[in-house]
Amino acid sequence: MSATPKEPTILVIFGATGDLTWRKLIPALYNLHLDRYLPERLAVIGVGRREMESDSFRQRLKNGVDRFSRRGTTEPGAWSAFAQRISYFGGDLSAPQTGEGLKARLQEIEGGWGERSNRVFYLAIPPTAFEEATRQLEQLGLCKDCGHDRLVVEKPFGRDLESARTLDRLLTGMFAESQIYRIDHYLGKETVQNILALRFANSLFEPIWNRRYIDHVQITVAETVGVESRGGYYEGAGALRDMVQNHLLQILCLIAMEPPVSFAADEVRNKKVDVLRAIRPIPPEEVHHFAVRGQYGAGIVDGRAVPAYREEPGVAPASSTETYVALKLLIDNWRWQGVPFYLRTGKRLHTKVSEVAIIFRPAPHQPFPAAAVESWQPNRLVLRIQPEEGIVSRIQVKQPGTRMLLGPVDMAFHYREAFKASAPEAYETLLLDVIRGDATLFMRADQVESAWGVISPILDVWEAVPAAAFPDYSAGSWGPEAADLLIARDRHNWLQPALAEESK
Repeated sequence: MSATPKEPTILVIFGATGDLTWRKLIPALYNLHLDRYLPERLAVIGVGRREMESDSFRQRLKNGVDRFSRRGTTEPGAWSAFAQRISYFGGDLSAPQTGEGLKARLQEIEGGWGERSNRVFYLAIPPTAFEEATRQLEQLGLCKDCGHDRLVVEKPFGRDLESARTLDRLLTGMFAESQIYRIDHYLGKETVQNILALRFANSLFEPIWNRRYIDHVQITVAETVGVESRGGYYEGAGALRDMVQNHLLQILCLIAMEPPVSFAADEVRNKKVDVLRAIRPIPPEEVHHFAVRGQYGAGIVDGRAVPAYREEPGVAPASSTETYVALKLLIDNWRWQGVPFYLRTGKRLHTKVSEVAIIFRPAPHQPFPAAAVESWQPNRLVLRIQPEEGIVSRIQVKQPGTRMLLGPVDMAFHYREAFKASAPEAYETLLLDVIRGDATLFMRADQVESAWGVISPILDVWEAVPAAAFPDYSAGSWGPEAADLLIARDRHNWLQPALAEESK
């Protein structure tokens, strides 16, 4: 975790009465407070439309921390000290008096400190409200100091390439790119960050991290939950927008990027953009060869019956929204030419797991007799992102006995066992980075647009031609048969996730 920031900071959260603040932001800040990572002079101002006393607001936040903090229920003394930093400001953002009142509150706090603070404005609000909030900030001059003022934007960053560009024009028309922190919580996960450490801090891996030694790469993000109460939102999103455009493509970038010269924010982000720009465009007529969509039907998950997607609240009875996506992507550069990257994600799948599997090419020559290698499997390196973070390496060894028989074994590293401590939640890492002004783990405008450029041809085809066979996989399965055919055309198969194998 980063060093403790020293500069005074005011964190203003727009949409402070929403779920994100209650479930994620305040529990994360409370944990940072317990770990003494927050600056000594920190004020948190929650901004919302409803009228509410600060004491009532703090009590609501405490209930959220008790439910969702990785530390469990709050300790009275620690919560009391933390809660003193929090206040509430109610009002309609479209009303001038609301902005003026917020400005006066900031000036009052800074006056008590005797110096100008860093100001972080967190937009925990729907994208439709971004313009209203940012225009207030610009007109009141609350976010004009590029060295001290920051704007945090939650995804989705648009819903296609054109809307992403429109959003960027809005934001960069009022703020410098260096002030804008586009947050993707996946990039704050410990194992996602550890991909960089694994690759670039160990000379063991980097020399073989290329097309000469790697056969293909599989990235799996599987969920057992359905859309549940998010049906209205999901109908306008789907798995391709909701998961692939941001989470899975960001993981792909970390796996495929070139070594950065330094860990400076723009140096790392430049390398990620290079990967996205090198992904081979998919012609519209070829989309069906490179992309598969699916939608879950009724089934059994974790021993209980669950409804089909079309039976969820807020979902159209004949919906063509995909809840599953599988892709084959190719990267046209020297390192990865000819190495397929297979991505899959879906809801109501068999197991909740997120991991990356690097499958290596066979040894160039097998000197062993045929009987010795009957159970041979290619070497693989599996990076687990959740729920059990760790790294598993599969190698071949001689089995005990008088004959030469080879078999696969796993060498496993588990974060929880190795470090005997719980890892910080993603939002803890990301909020602290915002406070420190470190943009390494945040999305830049060109990165967002390049990611949309990768999936836009798929979106266009799928929207033009509605799916005819939905639902096409049962809840509790690993997805539609078409996804198996996608990878089978290259004589590969989806690997059973390492977590699922260990649970047998």
